[in-house]
Amino acid sequence: MQFMLLFSRQGKLRLQKWYVPLSDKEKKKITRELVQTVLARKPKMCSFLEWRDLKIVYKRYASLYFCCAIEDQDNELITLEIIHRYVELLDKYFGSVCELDIIFNFEKAYFILDEFLLGGEAQETSKKNVLKAIEQADLLQEMAQWGCVFLCCICAHKIN
Repeated sequence: MQFMLLFSRQGKLRLQKWYVPLSDKEKKKITRELVQTVLARKPKMCSFLEWRDLKIVYKRYASLYFCCAIEDQDNELITLEIIHRYVELLDKYFGSVCELDIIFNFEKAYFILDEFLLGGEAQETSKKNVLKAIEQADLLQEMAQWGCVFLCCICAHKIN
């Protein structure tokens, strides 16, 4: 996979993950062009299209489009399955994910994507294992926050 874009029906970019090195200018140009192309397609049209020297695979879930660019020889159906698996992971984590979950918890959406994909390829296919890793990371973060609160309380107590 070259990159993954998540954008709204209004064309607002919500998440972008690039697995190939490109300049910011080129990324913006690609994003603008692809968002316009995908949004212009009719709902009953195929979710695959040829674009430049890549294949674009996209799927709409509620108000969000999940769009991936793959190389010409890559399998579109596997990419569609990867998109679906990512949506399932988001759904499990957020409990029926919506666009606002992505907007207000974008760092968690990126973290889930990074636990699932590495370098543009599926790192872990088991939803259970990915969710377990995310839960462990959440627990560590929570423990670190409570540790800071605890240390602050100790320091404040010693000062008084």
